[in-house]
Amino acid sequence: MKNPSGKVGTAFGHMDFSFVSINTEDDDETEELVDFSDVDYEDDRLGKTNILDKFAREQYQQYIYINMIGESGEYFLECYEKAYHRRNVQDEAENGMAAVLKTYAPNFVDSRETIVVIDEIQESPVIYSRIREFAREFSCDFVVTGSYLGKTREKEFFLSAGDTDTLVMGTLSFPEFLGAFGKRDLYETLTLDGKDDHARYDEIKDYFDLYCQLGGYPRVVQNYLETEDLSQSRRLVERIIDIFIKESSRYFESELDIEIFGQLFQAIAIMLLKEKRGTEDLVTDLSKIVFKEESGRVSKKMINHARSWLYLSHVIGYCSKSINCDHLSIVDNCRYYYMDLGVAAYFLRKTGEPDTAIKGILCENFVYLELLNRLRNTDSIAGTVPWFAVYQQTGGVLDFYVRSLLDYKNYGLEVKAGKSAGNTASTLLEAGLLDFLYYLKGNTYGGITEDGKIQTVPLYLAGRIRFDKGV
Repeated sequence: MKNPSGKVGTAFGHMDFSFVSINTEDDDETEELVDFSDVDYEDDRLGKTNILDKFAREQYQQYIYINMIGESGEYFLECYEKAYHRRNVQDEAENGMAAVLKTYAPNFVDSRETIVVIDEIQESPVIYSRIREFAREFSCDFVVTGSYLGKTREKEFFLSAGDTDTLVMGTLSFPEFLGAFGKRDLYETLTLDGKDDHARYDEIKDYFDLYCQLGGYPRVVQNYLETEDLSQSRRLVERIIDIFIKESSRYFESELDIEIFGQLFQAIAIMLLKEKRGTEDLVTDLSKIVFKEESGRVSKKMINHARSWLYLSHVIGYCSKSINCDHLSIVDNCRYYYMDLGVAAYFLRKTGEPDTAIKGILCENFVYLELLNRLRNTDSIAGTVPWFAVYQQTGGVLDFYVRSLLDYKNYGLEVKAGKSAGNTASTLLEAGLLDFLYYLKGNTYGGITEDGKIQTVPLYLAGRIRFDKGV
């Protein structure tokens, strides 16, 4: 379905780009306008460009693709310079972006049947700052994408937010991962209370354990489907990380900035293992891990720049803290999580911690991603990022706290890789600070107390729990 808003669509994914050629589709005929096979990267990531390519070819008669990181982007900028530096042109419209597109693709038609995709938009502040014109002066649809949007924080970039619809494209969710193995229907039909054949639950749990190791990068999942070699797929995750770091480094000004950026991934893994209660100053605590505190070479500004880059590239996400499960007492951004479990597993293993500790953090990270997905795609829970909670009376920590917008009740989520229960969660329920409690456990088939206040659910079914028990 096409975007009916008439705005520019922005697809800001992470670590994803490839190339396509520019063409038109007219029923059964395909007319080649321009062919710029301009990006010579091995496609180890499979991402937003492939999806946009499929969408554009199926939904539009004319499809124009520009990659600002390759030859097509260079040529597009040449066309831009040519159009905006003409002399003695009577029609001013011929000097605008319409003239640029006409020069770039002579058969360009400004109609609802045309789509223009500008990939890696962060490479050109000039073109990025023209997004308002794309939205307001054309009938055709525009999609602009970017993988490294930390760049657009610089002052020469201008984006009129009201003229865009934004879509963040992440790696495969667990249900999507299961879909690749033909198991999504099984996941969707399992009951949460363990009343199905236990072998069915065990099968999904095995896939969950695999997901915690592989994560959701499509190329990694595809590699495992082809080889069933977990070690090879892990090496592919490592390669993706290496490519991302190398590509990001060209956006940093100094060698020290690059060094800090490369070490920040590992520092976040260490913080996840050490800082159960979160921290009031993420930047300061990261600085202490990345370099010795007495080092005069590192400033908070440098750490903050690298951290923001990871966040804007959708490699990490934030979790905020609630005091005493109060939805009006929130301390923003007190904990990090990774946006892909394969990346998380890679850096957590590098810490040298035992598998039991690593598995516990991966399970928490999984639930974080499930809640973030709920926040982004539904209007069912409060907040802009997931919350955890601290109970001041005991100093205990609740893994996740949810304020439902369906019944305006407080829900606690306690995550356990095994079978154990959490004392803080039950204490908060007894104190009346929680209305309902979910125990999400790795080794369970589910169950519920007679009063319905406490429900135990298999951890891998976290994406299917409901927050409307009070309705």
